Amino acid sequence: MLVSADQLSAHLDDPSWVIFDCRHDLVDHAKGAKLYAEGHIPGAYFAPVETTLAGPKTGTNGRHPLPSPDTFAAFLAAHGVSAASTVVAYDDSGGLYAARLWWQAKWIGLRSVALLDGGIPKWLAEGRALTTTVNSPVPAVLHAHPDTSLVWSADQVLGRLSDPSSAILDARAAERFRGDVEPIDPVAGHIPGALNRFYKSNLQSDLTFRPAEELKKEFSALLKNRAPENVAHQCGSGITACANLFAMEYAGLPGSKLYAGSWSEWVADPKRPVARGAG
Repeated sequence: MLVSADQLSAHLDDPSWVIFDCRHDLVDHAKGAKLYAEGHIPGAYFAPVETTLAGPKTGTNGRHPLPSPDTFAAFLAAHGVSAASTVVAYDDSGGLYAARLWWQAKWIGLRSVALLDGGIPKWLAEGRALTTTVNSPVPAVLHAHPDTSLVWSADQVLGRLSDPSSAILDARAAERFRGDVEPIDPVAGHIPGALNRFYKSNLQSDLTFRPAEELKKEFSALLKNRAPENVAHQCGSGITACANLFAMEYAGLPGSKLYAGSWSEWVADPKRPVARGAG
C-alpha cells in the first residue's frame, strides 16, 4: 500500500508502473496543475481532483461526488493503466488527495495500487530530481468493475445513526467537527453520533505514515468493538475521508466504507439532522 522513494525511483522506467500527481488545493483549484507544470516526478501524469477524482455536481450531491466508474477507468486507460499495472499516487499533503485516487482505483477493481509514502516532499528531501517533461502515454485497455458495497449513500448513513454496531468516522479537523468554524460548507457541525479522527493524526512530521501497529491501536480504541465493514468514512466532501480509510486498511483493518457525499451532501438537505459540539 505504501512505496518508498527508493522503490519508486527503481521503477521510473518500468512501463507496468504508472504514476499520478494528485496535488491540489481546495480553495485554489488551479494550483495543482501549476505545481505539476513547474516540476513533477519523472513519468508522472497529472490527475485533476476536480474533474478526474470527482464527477458532475448537482448542488445536492456534495462538492466532490464520485465520477462514473467508466469515466474514471477511461482516464486511467488513456494514461496507460491496465488491470496488470501498478498504480502509484502522490501529492504534497500527506496523501490526502492521493488517497482518493487510490480508493477510486480500488473501487473500480484495480488491485495493485499504492501511495508514495511522504509524497513529493519526501522525494525532494532525499535529493531526487523533478522534471517538467510530460511523457506521451501509451493507452491501455481497462474496464471498470465497481464494488458498490464500498460506498454508503446518505440514506444508508441516516439509517445507521441509531445502530450501535455502526460508526461514521469524520476526518475533518476538530474545530470543524465541533462546528466552531466552517470555512467551506454552508452549515457547521457534524453528523449526529459521528466520531472524529483528524486525518493528519495518521502522519509523522515528515508526512510519512505512522507505523501500522500504532494506527491499528488508535483506530481500534476509537471504534471499540465495531467491525471495519460497519464503519463509513466522511469529511467535508469525501476527499480526506479516503486518507482515514487508507490508514485503516494499512493498519490491518480492511473493509470500511466511504460516504462519498460527506458533509457537503449531508447539509444540502435541511431535513437531515446536524449536531454541534464535541460529540
